[in-house]
Amino acid sequence: MASLLTKEEIKRILQSRFENDECTRLNEIPKPSSLKDIARASKRIVHAMKNHERIAIVGDYDVDGVISSVILSQFFDDLGVDYSLIIPNRFTDGYGLNPDIVAKLDVHVIITVDNGISAIEAAHICKEQGIDLIITDHHSVPSILPDAYAIVNPKQEDCAFPHCEICGAQVAWYLVAALKEELGVEYDLSSFLDLLCIAIMADMMALVGMNRVMVKKGIVELNHSKRAAFEAIKQYFGKATLEGDDISFLIAPLINSSGRMEDAIFSYEFLKSKNVNDALVKLDYIVSLNEARKEEERLLFEATLPYVKEGENIIVAWGEEWHEGIVGIVASRLSKRFKKPAIVFSIRNEKAKGSARGIGDVDILELIRSQEAILLGYGGHKGAAGVSIEIKHLEQFRANLEQASSHLNKEALEADNDLLGEISADQIDFELLEILENQEPYGQKNPKPSFLLRNIAVKVDRLIGKDGQHLKLILQEGSNALEALFFNYDMKAKQGDHIDILFTVSRNDYRGLVTPQLLIKQIVKKY
Repeated sequence: MASLLTKEEIKRILQSRFENDECTRLNEIPKPSSLKDIARASKRIVHAMKNHERIAIVGDYDVDGVISSVILSQFFDDLGVDYSLIIPNRFTDGYGLNPDIVAKLDVHVIITVDNGISAIEAAHICKEQGIDLIITDHHSVPSILPDAYAIVNPKQEDCAFPHCEICGAQVAWYLVAALKEELGVEYDLSSFLDLLCIAIMADMMALVGMNRVMVKKGIVELNHSKRAAFEAIKQYFGKATLEGDDISFLIAPLINSSGRMEDAIFSYEFLKSKNVNDALVKLDYIVSLNEARKEEERLLFEATLPYVKEGENIIVAWGEEWHEGIVGIVASRLSKRFKKPAIVFSIRNEKAKGSARGIGDVDILELIRSQEAILLGYGGHKGAAGVSIEIKHLEQFRANLEQASSHLNKEALEADNDLLGEISADQIDFELLEILENQEPYGQKNPKPSFLLRNIAVKVDRLIGKDGQHLKLILQEGSNALEALFFNYDMKAKQGDHIDILFTVSRNDYRGLVTPQLLIKQIVKKY
C-alpha cells in the first residue's frame, strides 16, 4: 500500500511546482520590447492618434476577448482618443476579423485584440483598401500569416518574448505599455491587473511564471478595485472578498454568458460601467443570460449522451441547430465526465461548427489538424479548439479521428496531475487548509490538489439543492468528523456505507468559524 501523505510532504510537493519559475515578481516580467513588431505597431497607432485618423478595435466574444477590448478602449478613453469598437457576434458574424466586418468600418487603422492571426482574407482586403491592420493575438500561428502592417503574437517563431503562453488580454496590455512609452505619458499599467487576472484564468493559461505573478497580484487588486462592475458583483452575490475560485466559477462564466447567449457587448459595457447602480442593472441582465445558458447546457448535454461509445477513444457529437454558444461547455463536460477528448458540432445550412476540448496530455488541436484536408477551418490551442466542416464529411471526420486517437494511451488521457496521493482523515485540518491556500491561485499547470481517502464511514447523508442533485455527507474516522459535498453526484452514499473518495479541500467559512470542507470529485468505491 502507498504511504500516506503528511502535511509537510504536501507543502514540499506544491512548492516544487514553481522551482523553475524565472519570474517571481512583477518587476521581473518581460519588457514590451521583446515582442516582435510591437514597436512598429505602437508607432503607427501613435501617429494615428496624433493625426486624428480613424481607429477601430476588433475584439472577440469570450472573456479574454472582451477584457482585451476593455483594456485597449479604456486606455484610449483616458487619453481622449476617438475610436470605434466591434466585438463580433458569435451567431451573425462568426469568429474574428472577416471581410464583412472590414466592410462595416470606415477607418485608417484596425487593431485586433485576441484574434486576427488567421484573418488572411480580411488582411488582404485591408491592404487593398489602404487600411493598416495591426494584429494582436496569442493563438497558434498558421503556416501562412495574414499580410498585416504589424503582427504582435508571442507564438511567432522569430519573436523573442520568453513566455509564449500568455492570453490575448496580456498582449493587448503589452500594446498599451508600448503606447505609453511611445507617447511618453504617465499611466498606471497596474490598474488593469484586476481585469488581467480574470482573462488569464478564464483562458486557461498556465499559472506559472509571469502568469502566476500577475494573477496573484491581480486578485489582490480585484478586491481593491474601483471598477463599478466588481463592486456590483460583490453586492449582488453578497461577497466580502473575491478569490480565485470566484473568478473560475462565478465571474468568468458570467462575462462569457452574454457572448454565448446573445452578444458580448453586454459584458463589455458591464465591465465599463461608470457607477454601481448602472452596473447592477447590467449585471442583473447578464445573470439572467447565464441562467438561460445553464438550462440550455443541461438539455444539450443530455442530447449528446447517445454519442458516447464505451470502447471509443474520442467523443464526436452533432445535431441540427444545437446552440452554438453552448457546444464548447458541453464538450468540456463530456471530456471531464468520460475522460476522453470531445468535439460537439452544431449543424446549420449544410455546415457544422464545432468546439473541441482535450483532456490530460492530449493535444486536441493536433488531432484536428491531422484532418485538415476535409475541414473548412480550425484554430485554437492544445486544450481547446474550434473547427468547421461540411456535413457530408462529418462521418468520415469522426471515423478518422477515432483512428487517429486509437494510439492514445490511458496515461495521456488520465494525466490528471492533480492527484497528490493518499491521505488520512487526521491530516485534514485548518493547518492543511492554510498550506493549500498559500499555493493559490490554482489552474493550468498548478492544478488544485486532489487526495484519496480510503474506507471512511458515512455518518450522515443528505440531498441538497433545488432538485436534490447534490449530496452532503458527514464522514467519520475515529474522532475526526469531516463535512463533504458532492455536486451533481453520480453515485450515492448513505449512512452506514464505507467509501473511498477522490476530493479537493476547500474553505468553509460559516459564521466566522473556518473549517476544511471536502469537495468530492468521485466516489471511487463503496463497501
